[in-house]
Formats: sequence, C-alpha cells, structure tokens
Amino acid sequence: MVYACPMYKRNPVPRTAAIHDLSGFGRGSLTAVIPIMSTMGIQVCPIPTAILSTHTSGFENYHFFDFTNEMEKYIAHWKSLDIHFDAIYSGFLGSPLQVEIVERFIADFKNDRQIVVVDPVLGDDGATYDTITGEMVDRMKKLISCADVITPNVTEAALLLNEDPNLPAESFSVERIKNWFKRLSAFGPEIVIMTSIPIPDKPKLSSVVAYEKTSGRFWQVQCAYIPAYFPGTGDIFTSVITGSLLLGNSLPIALDRAVQFVSQAIRASFGHDYKLREGVLIESVLDNLRAPIINASYELF
Repeated sequence: MVYACPMYKRNPVPRTAAIHDLSGFGRGSLTAVIPIMSTMGIQVCPIPTAILSTHTSGFENYHFFDFTNEMEKYIAHWKSLDIHFDAIYSGFLGSPLQVEIVERFIADFKNDRQIVVVDPVLGDDGATYDTITGEMVDRMKKLISCADVITPNVTEAALLLNEDPNLPAESFSVERIKNWFKRLSAFGPEIVIMTSIPIPDKPKLSSVVAYEKTSGRFWQVQCAYIPAYFPGTGDIFTSVITGSLLLGNSLPIALDRAVQFVSQAIRASFGHDYKLREGVLIESVLDNLRAPIINASYELF
C-alpha cells in the first residue's frame, strides 16, 4: 500500500486524519482511535462529526451536538495549512451530508502515498442502526468507492450488496463469502475485510476474512465467541488495521494483530465487575500493540 510520488514529503511520524464522533465517556470512536494509534506511533488528527456526553449504546439522556455545520470550516483551515496525511480513516457518519463532506475531504487531501480506510458503519446483528436510512446506505456505497480499505461486518456487507442481512449461519458457504468479497471490491477498494462471519459447522467460532484484489488472496483468522457485548470493538479493530497497514505490516499480519488485540481487550475486561456499556478496558492492553506477532494464527481462506 506504498506508492511512489516524488513530490510528496514524508511526515517524520505517520499522520492520519480520523473522521469520527467524540464521546466524552465510553470507549469508542475517537476515544479509542486516538490512544490506539498513538500507541502504535501514529499522529492522529481528529475531525469530530458529533460531540456526545456518552456514546449511544446503553446510555440514555445523553447530550448530543451535531458538528456537521462546523466540519467544512474546520477542514478549510486545514486546507489553508497544506497539511499532508499518510492515511484518512472514517468511521460512523450521522447523515448523507456528512458522507458528502468526507468524500470531498478525501478528494481534496488525497495523495499517492496514502491509504484511505472507510469503516462503513451501518448496522449489526442483521439490522441497521437507528439513524441509518436507505439514503445513507446508498451514500455509503459511493464513499467506499473512494477507499483503499473497507472493514464492514457481515450485516453491513449484506446491506451494501442489497443482500438479506439476516441469512442463517448455514448459508455462509466459502463460495458465497468469496462472491461477496469480490462484489464489494468491485466498488473500488483494493482490500476488503469482513468481520463476524459465521462458521456453519463451528457455532462457538466466527471468522474475520480479508481479501486483496490485486493478488486475489483471501486470509482468515477465526475468533472464539465470548458471551458479552462491548460497544466500540469495531472502532478498535479498524484502528489497529489502519495503524498496522500504515506501518508497513502485511495484510495477514495486520489482520492477525487486530483480531488478537480485540480478543485480548475483551478477555482482559470480561472478568471485571463493571458496566459493559463502558467498553473494553483498552488501557490495560495498549502496550500489547508494541509487541511483535509471535504466534500468528492467520491462514489462507
């Protein structure tokens, strides 16, 4: 994912523009993106899409400030400074207008030594999130065409492909999964990574699979099921993927590192008696991001 460009001056520390919401309490979005990528040695330059007192999963009566009307003025100042980014990374977007703003940001700040990562946050467990409309799904199809890397879960992949997001686990044959990957890559991205893929004959496991269009190779890491739901793990996963690719890791190593880190964070959190809506205890495992991968578990799919 490194391209030659004689006019581009490399940043002394890799730099990413991170376009996500900011929740004051609860580990997710920018409060996960910033510590993870900073620990990996990457400068994070946030563009908040909204500011919330807490995230929205499990909390009520939270304060919400929509930052849409400020984003373009914020970005215009960056343009005046002629800032160069090694990566652009977007997550949850709250409206079609925000998607449009991100599309323009990518066009304005694109360079030939950069990766663009889009996490197309639309839904999970067979359903869309409350704020997601059909128009949002259609706009997201356009946004992923601007990306080098996308990281949908299986529900989001189905929505992007106009497939049934409630297919039973036994429907996920290798042939179907590979077909979905190739169709998603046809939108434009070089790399497609899909999470939460059921394994028909292993109900206590799920699979994370990555597809690289140029090589035509598929990589898989299987994950053990842990009976707890922690919000923010998708943001954590894609942040580690983005950081790993930006640092020059191969796709299977980036995949392995991201799955291992999320698993470590969940396991470090699961035994504690606290409200799971606060998210995984990433602070207790951040140092693991600096450790080399010793026992890689990826395999060709």
